[in-house]
Amino acid sequence: MKRKHHKTLELIFSRPVSGNIQWRDIEALFVELGAEISEREGSRVGVRLFAERRVFHRPHPAPDTDKGAVSAIREWLRTNGVKP
Repeated sequence: MKRKHHKTLELIFSRPVSGNIQWRDIEALFVELGAEISEREGSRVGVRLFAERRVFHRPHPAPDTDKGAVSAIREWLRTNGVKP
């Protein structure tokens, strides 16, 4: 895993929950882990990873992912054995 993706993973798992993670970095991490990304209606993004499909909302106008989404992503990664 590239250093940039590892840093994103560390930010996702940091406590307290970070509100400074750009969505594009999270998408790039998903792709690095083998995800298929698909555009959905509006700002929705479909992520197929770990034989599951999740739908997230791409943040706008700011590029930073909200803390609730970061917490959900952290739990999803942890449940599937991904750790920093």
